[in-house]
Amino acid sequence: MKRISFIAIAAMLMLSLNTAWAKDKNHTNANRSQWTQEMLDYKHDFIAEQTEMTQAQREKFMPLYEAMEKEVFAVHRTAREQAKKISSTTKASDQDYANAARAMSQVKVKEGEIEGRYFDKFSKILSKKQMFQLKQAELKFSKQMLSRGKKR
Repeated sequence: MKRISFIAIAAMLMLSLNTAWAKDKNHTNANRSQWTQEMLDYKHDFIAEQTEMTQAQREKFMPLYEAMEKEVFAVHRTAREQAKKISSTTKASDQDYANAARAMSQVKVKEGEIEGRYFDKFSKILSKKQMFQLKQAELKFSKQMLSRGKKR
């Protein structure tokens, strides 16, 4: 559960940094896309290094990992959009609030389901030790990003 929380926090940190950048008129969409890609590349390099992946493993693993990240991001985005919609109106009904709250609380469940599906795929590429190291690397990356954010 802590692992999922750290991953969610890291994702939110990345998104909040990206949102802050969007407000800065000196940065274009291209710069945001470049920054996001650089962050993802850094994360993927970090994970590959921490799990001691071979180049062949990395070539098979990273496209799957990216697909998983996109699915998780989509789940978070949907819940955020629903919450934003409710927050921006004064005419929300109790049912609207209940639906938004449910969507936000289901994020972790859906994220776990997605990770579970990909775990089976990853285990065909990585050794059992590397699978364990993957989870540790994700936590370590999240902690590293949080500590960098606090320093700024």
